[in-house]
Amino acid sequence: MKRRSLSLALPLLALAPSAWAQAWPIKPIRLVVPFPAGGATDLLARAIAQGVGNAFGQPIVVDNRPGAGGTLGSAEVAKALPDGHTLLMCTSSTHSIAPHLNPNLPYKVEADFTPVAQVANATNIVLVPKDLPVASIKELIAYAKARPGQLNYASSGNGTIVNLTAEAFKAQAGVFIVHIPYRGTALAIPDLVSGKVQLLFDSIVSGLPHVKDGKLKALAVTSAKRSPLVPDLPTVAESGLPGFESDTWFGIYGPKGLSADITNRVAAELQRALQKPDVAERLARLGAEPVSNAGPAKFAAMVKADSARWATLIRDRKITAD
Repeated sequence: MKRRSLSLALPLLALAPSAWAQAWPIKPIRLVVPFPAGGATDLLARAIAQGVGNAFGQPIVVDNRPGAGGTLGSAEVAKALPDGHTLLMCTSSTHSIAPHLNPNLPYKVEADFTPVAQVANATNIVLVPKDLPVASIKELIAYAKARPGQLNYASSGNGTIVNLTAEAFKAQAGVFIVHIPYRGTALAIPDLVSGKVQLLFDSIVSGLPHVKDGKLKALAVTSAKRSPLVPDLPTVAESGLPGFESDTWFGIYGPKGLSADITNRVAAELQRALQKPDVAERLARLGAEPVSNAGPAKFAAMVKADSARWATLIRDRKITAD
């Protein structure tokens, strides 16, 4: 009797993903943000959820699950039922960088998630004290080479994108600048203004106001192309380090086993929302540029390449997490 029950259950289990796809969604879609409310990832998630609106016939509800640098909320989604009602808004920190800093990470990116779509990129801005006698990346490199070990750069902690971007800069420029970690870049700004530290690769959102009020100088942005927020500011790549690029990407994943039908439908609606002028404007105010052409396959390939790049840097520079 038990054997017969099991044999009947197996076909039902095999059909479950198809049944979910046909009925989906039957309740609100939970978009897990593995960071606190009010941060960049949270604000982007809410802007995108609002842009999608009621396209699925059910609302998208943002659910903040912070902890362990975004890995706790990510792990929760990895273990969720793949019925399309639980999705993850993640970043390069959780899926490109964390796997190479934490050997005990409670998930594997390729094995435990279904890539849905990349939704945005955000660049960093290169900041220096206004009294530092440099006006470009070339001048900064020359100034640092003439003073090996005498300059300091601030970061938001070991293993963060700010730390990795600075180390990538040091490696390519061939300069020795001492790392001073802080508990967030906001805490580093006073020391940068006073000249106690001489360099910070800050988020353009939090860093640009200090440039506009005259407290700091901006030398460049770290993206592959200029930012529409500061179109007159050159990229690091065009300022003396060809090929240099460091962005924070934001994307949507589902749990492993999410059906192709649901995955493609979510990706299509996200990309449609990101093409709306009001959504693009909201993202721009947050310092992010919408990415409306990166569906599942393109997103997965981008993450794989980004992960490999950071893995090499982390290994070669012997970077560890806090």
